[in-house]
Amino acid sequence: MTHRLEPGDPAPDFTLSDDTGAPVSLRDLRGRKVIVYFYPKAMTPGCTTQACDFSDSLDALRGDGYEVVGISPDSPASLARFRERDGLTIRLLSDPGREVLTAWGAFGEKKNYGKTVQGVIRSTVVVDEAGVVSQAWYNVKASGHVAKLRRDLGLDQGGAR
Repeated sequence: MTHRLEPGDPAPDFTLSDDTGAPVSLRDLRGRKVIVYFYPKAMTPGCTTQACDFSDSLDALRGDGYEVVGISPDSPASLARFRERDGLTIRLLSDPGREVLTAWGAFGEKKNYGKTVQGVIRSTVVVDEAGVVSQAWYNVKASGHVAKLRRDLGLDQGGAR
């Protein structure tokens, strides 16, 4: 069973390459709240829906003090194509060895079409300014997740979608 992060846990630090090949470290984002979301594969329907939702909400999330980072096992080149194809504005990070996915509880056994398989568990973890997990959701749905996340974080101001 994969260890899942819970509120109060220290967020495991990481340094991963973004879609341009530049390194991005969680510790460099200290002092800001960070939404780290994990998704299985760039340019698939559910992952595209989720990435577009986060991109569409990025300005509002930043206005509420949050940064957003998406992590998948895709290569930086695949992430660059994903960003270009869909006009994504969020940071996309590559974890081809799945070490970060595993450390954050976002890789392991899951059900896929009724079968138990090893894979990326669609997950979202919110890290506070001190690097501590404040919220963690696993096995989230791609569609509608950002709106639910905003509600759960108390960010849904009347009229926001």
